Amino acid sequence: MEGTFLKHTPLHEEHITLGARMAEFGGWDMPIQYEGILAEHQHTRTQTGLFDICHMGEFELTGPTAAADLENLLTMKVSTLAVGQCRYGFMLNEEGGVIDDLTCYCLDDARYMLVVNAATRDGDAEWIQNHLSPETVFTDRSNELAKLDVQGPQARTDLEKVFGSIPDIGYFRAEFFRGLEKLLGAGSACLDTEMLISRTGYTGELGYELYFPASEAVRIWRALLGNENIKPIGLGARDTLRLEMGYSLYGHELSTDRTPAGVSRGMFIKKDQDFIGRDAVMRDLETPAELLVALEFESKRAARAHDKVFLRGLEMGEVTSGSVSPSLGKAVALALVKADAAGLGTVLDVEIRGKQFPATVVNLPFYPNGTARG
Repeated sequence: MEGTFLKHTPLHEEHITLGARMAEFGGWDMPIQYEGILAEHQHTRTQTGLFDICHMGEFELTGPTAAADLENLLTMKVSTLAVGQCRYGFMLNEEGGVIDDLTCYCLDDARYMLVVNAATRDGDAEWIQNHLSPETVFTDRSNELAKLDVQGPQARTDLEKVFGSIPDIGYFRAEFFRGLEKLLGAGSACLDTEMLISRTGYTGELGYELYFPASEAVRIWRALLGNENIKPIGLGARDTLRLEMGYSLYGHELSTDRTPAGVSRGMFIKKDQDFIGRDAVMRDLETPAELLVALEFESKRAARAHDKVFLRGLEMGEVTSGSVSPSLGKAVALALVKADAAGLGTVLDVEIRGKQFPATVVNLPFYPNGTARG
């Protein structure tokens, strides 16, 4: 994006110092890799990886009408969230197109936090504020909060080496943590730093998300990397990790051009309550024009987004994400195809750089051994 101003996270200079290869992502100058995508992928699968996710947005909504407003805005149920619980879902426009996919946290009674994608942050904020009741208070906390993801089967052990004991948090749960004495020192002026720790994850491995004041980002980043088992991981490996799990990426599987029905197949969508875009979603759920499928190749010839998919010579759809799976040693892809080409075991042909390669429709995740729920 020559000539375009790119935003920086509070850790930008840390990435430069570590020799990261930087590139534009959603309007931000972000680390794509440090040691290399393959090594970083395998380290996260076997030990602990550290991701700078400070570019993502965090919005707080509070007040007596906050839950009702979120029920109208989002496809997942919000009013049934217990304090400390999180849920993933979609925010749609009137036609059912996906404005964003996001996670909603219930932080306290009548207090919620939305974690949104970096590229859609400004548009999300405007859309949300245009659909709130007067009693709901909206606060954009994106610039004041840092977000680090600590992911991998050894994540808890390695976090506790740095922080001391951390809360025993269940999957898709969150808890405030103030026990930073081991990291900051008993006399630190920053000892009251509030950190929210959640356990959702985008890699398929056991992992935690840390939310805390951006002013503490460098200190906490360096402290975590002081544990030699924790390595910095770039967005390149983050993408191969999420693809092996079959997780959707906004701008690839999800967009304003289509409802989430074919991608989610009804997951993360409340069917017994109204929300913006519901009519279009329910129509597509009843008679889906296309469905997201997982494709596994025998070769390492990776498909890319928009590569065409065929069945017996007829075009059926296109690839949305594709790469070589470091864990499987073969190429995998996600594709949106016509419903009659989506059956498990169906062999489709994917056109890659002018030549067709066979791929089989398989179950997700491609990588079944993740520790996220362990």
